[in-house]
Amino acid sequence: MESKQWYMEYKIHKNRPGLLGDIASLLGMLNVNIITINGVEDRTRGMLLQTNDDEKIEILGKMLQKVENITVNKLRPPSLVDRLAVRHGRYIERDSDDRKTFRFTRDELGLLVDFLGEIFKRDGNQVIGLRGMPRVGKTESIIAGSVCSNKRWTFVSSTLLRQTVRSQLSSEEMNPDNIFIIDGIVSTIRSNERHHSLLQEIMEMPSTKVIEHPDIFIRESNFDYSTFTTIIELRNTPDEEISYDSFTVNYNDF
Repeated sequence: MESKQWYMEYKIHKNRPGLLGDIASLLGMLNVNIITINGVEDRTRGMLLQTNDDEKIEILGKMLQKVENITVNKLRPPSLVDRLAVRHGRYIERDSDDRKTFRFTRDELGLLVDFLGEIFKRDGNQVIGLRGMPRVGKTESIIAGSVCSNKRWTFVSSTLLRQTVRSQLSSEEMNPDNIFIIDGIVSTIRSNERHHSLLQEIMEMPSTKVIEHPDIFIRESNFDYSTFTTIIELRNTPDEEISYDSFTVNYNDF
């Protein structure tokens, strides 16, 4: 049977000496390999495991139910969020009602870049919305994520490049493997017909598009919320309100 990876997370009730060693010994006896291990949030430990026998994972889960000092919270094939939790030692905040919305603060830029890098590695059509106030690090994070995924990026519209609105791209820039960066305000409030045609063509491509200010993009275009596969919110502080009224008026002056 082919080897598979599993994510195990357990809550520690009493961190007695030798607890981790006991669990590692149990995994060793079952011939289950530990790929990565890290603390995940308060008194919680996450492990990325590998085995070629699914039954061993089932046995492991039943045996660990008898260990009084811990409670196993998760034992499942790893999601992207699980992998990043083990790698960074913290979970990405996720909207409880809208499961495709993920929240970050500026002090988590490293985690955000890693998250974007992993998403950018995926093939096919993806439309990622990135909410956030000016100068919080949106565009920089997208570029860094592109570098992490070894992908080229193409600016379709941007405020980083002096209110740039592109009306055409070279054949090299139109490569579907590129990451297309779109400013949702610039592309809708400042768009002309040529830019609008280019935007339509890019949105129909089987490629990854990252749209800053997705709410304005939805409001001012014929696209809706279902267009987006992932929504990311980036704030300076956890309680910062993302409000467009304070800066969208400047875009109308051009």
